[in-house]
Amino acid sequence: MIIYLAGDHAGFELKEKVKKFLIEKGHTIKDCGPAESDEKDDYPDFIHKAAVNIARDQENVRGIIFGGSGEGEAMVANRYRGVRAAVYYGGSLEIIALSREHNNANILSLGARFLKEDEALRAISLWLTTSFSGEERHVRRINKIEKA
Repeated sequence: MIIYLAGDHAGFELKEKVKKFLIEKGHTIKDCGPAESDEKDDYPDFIHKAAVNIARDQENVRGIIFGGSGEGEAMVANRYRGVRAAVYYGGSLEIIALSREHNNANILSLGARFLKEDEALRAISLWLTTSFSGEERHVRRINKIEKA
């Protein structure tokens, strides 16, 4: 599985730490930027690059995107058909598991200003190892999302 990463200046530092962590775990990474922290960058420029790739191959790729809150980044990603971005900025990890089990989230959007590195890494590890349940009710709901 390929994991696409993207963010902005607010998420840059966390993106770089996560990239190193994922590579050490043997994952294949495609970094959609930014390549450096620049306060004048605009997150949609980078998030679009990741989301379009995930929309093309929803079953074999995933994405992790980074911003100050993760909210705007998720809004950009969710504009693509087939992309289901879930936002996490701390708190119970149950929401991470549910984003995969119930919603088959294929992008995890992290709020870097609200997460410590170890919290982000725990959330990512859980998200990457949690499978979609495939239950009929969840499949039905995802299909309704796709028809919108």
